[in-house]
Amino acid sequence: MTFSLNNLKPNPGSTRGKIRIGRGIGSGKGKTGGRGGKGQTARSGVAVNGFEGGQTPIHRRLPKRGFNNHTRKEYDVVNTFDLQKAIDEKKIDASKAITSASLKEAGLVKGRLDGVKLLGFGEIKAKVDIQVEKASASAIKLVEKAGGKVTISVATKEKNTGEARKAEIAEKAAKAAPKAKAEKPAKPAKAFQKEEKAADKKAATKKKETK
Repeated sequence: MTFSLNNLKPNPGSTRGKIRIGRGIGSGKGKTGGRGGKGQTARSGVAVNGFEGGQTPIHRRLPKRGFNNHTRKEYDVVNTFDLQKAIDEKKIDASKAITSASLKEAGLVKGRLDGVKLLGFGEIKAKVDIQVEKASASAIKLVEKAGGKVTISVATKEKNTGEARKAEIAEKAAKAAPKAKAEKPAKPAKAFQKEEKAADKKAATKKKETK
């Protein structure tokens, strides 16, 4: 039998017809149509995510495992093979120090993560001085075998935290604090004497008035 568009059909038993609900009690899906009794889940337009009718849902029945490290760092990956290919295509100058910025300019990384990690997949022949945030032991071995050097530098996002961040907060607080009022200069001795004489005169006049 030759197959053509007009005689294509699925294998017997591979497909099943759609269940028709509400077609009499003999069908097994009559009356309530498989929705049970009254209530929220019997109505249309209701889809409570993770709700299982009151029983403990699956996401609470299963145990927790592991944790999410909020301080973890993610790195763009560059292999030694990619690095050698970029040097061969003259996208990177091997005579100069190779940094994360130069790798981004060459299009090897996007530069959106915490830094660059060098991995040792593939051979590298060029003698390079590369500065990255992380490198595997095999990558360091391959670069040093070719006469190069790998320098591990601090991730850029790390520089913006810790002591630098504390200093920035302290500087902002100092600017926001109101300036202390300048102290008034002390009055000279003559001014005090005049004030004392005036006070004595007032006291004498009050005594006369009372008499």
